Amino acid sequence: MRKADIVSRVAEQTGVPKVDVLVALEAFFKEVKSSLKSGENVYVRGFGSFILKKRAKKIGRNIKKNVAVEIPEHYIPSFKPAKVFAEQIKKGTKLK
Repeated sequence: MRKADIVSRVAEQTGVPKVDVLVALEAFFKEVKSSLKSGENVYVRGFGSFILKKRAKKIGRNIKKNVAVEIPEHYIPSFKPAKVFAEQIKKGTKLK
């Protein structure tokens, strides 16, 4: 499913024009990104949490040059589903 599919389905279910749904969805994504960028996690009750995970400093290797490269510690965005959400998916998942 793509973003356009989500916009279409939400517009059909709510009766709101697709343009307005797209604007709201983009605003949500922008807020999540800016919150994570500033170091603040985002919690959506019943859905999940957008959190930052810390990756420790480590030594990597450039295999073309066979040289050790230091990778500094950094943060990556991550999504952790809510318990209720995960249970619903476990019960109703059908693979194609």
